Amino acid sequence: MLESRQQNQTQRVALVIQYLGTRFHGWQRQKGQRTVQEEIETAIATVLGYHVTLHGAGRTDSGVHAAAQVAHFQATTLIPAHRWAKVLNGYLPPDVLIRASASVSESWHARFSAVYRRYRYTIYTEQLPNLFAQAFSWHYYYAPLDESLMTSALIPLLGKHHLSAFQRAGSARSHSWVEVQAVECHRSGSFIHIEIQANGFLYGMVRLLVGMLVEVGSGQRALDSFTDIWQQERREKVKYSAPAQGLCLLRVGYTDFPFPEKIWYDTQPYLVMGYES
Repeated sequence: MLESRQQNQTQRVALVIQYLGTRFHGWQRQKGQRTVQEEIETAIATVLGYHVTLHGAGRTDSGVHAAAQVAHFQATTLIPAHRWAKVLNGYLPPDVLIRASASVSESWHARFSAVYRRYRYTIYTEQLPNLFAQAFSWHYYYAPLDESLMTSALIPLLGKHHLSAFQRAGSARSHSWVEVQAVECHRSGSFIHIEIQANGFLYGMVRLLVGMLVEVGSGQRALDSFTDIWQQERREKVKYSAPAQGLCLLRVGYTDFPFPEKIWYDTQPYLVMGYES
């Protein structure tokens, strides 16, 4: 009788997930497309013998990477929560990795309990291409980029704003309010790293923002013009979306999170390269 009760107990398991987005059609399950959610759900179903739904903290687009995506699922199983990472990694392809797993309360939700998401966008500025940078950065060599101008353009975004100028068509979201909590832009040798943290992101927001930010950094657009466009919600003026491969979901933040920082906080290595004259 005791064994029967144990077998019927359910647990909510949280996962910290890394994936290379290059060969994925995004996070969310889509019929006929290879997605991260479906790969992991298939692995879970192989272990359990039945399907469960994996709830992610956010949806990444086709080609976008994740250093610490967070998700959870509910299952009836005797497998301890902390063992799920090792178990699932035995069934997953080489472009997906579960860094850790842990038990969470029934009220904890990967999406709705999150207080922020943080993305990093990487730009490679050398004239010559580099195969080892190609999969994780935008190779922009058409004009020099001034990272100090790009930083100045980012700072007014701090706070709560309507950012519909940076929203792609097709979004099901009912409003365009975004609370931007932190911004950063710095150069490491040949690479410029842009980080944006917010309570949530609009569909395609970071890539559209970076596309116009590069116009500022290259001197094609004035700072005042950049700010006016998003403040006046002039979506028609935002023409270019930065390529997907430069974007990475860096981390997701929670007030109640069972994982130590070394597992999730800053797990995308910086690309750094430069030459001395």
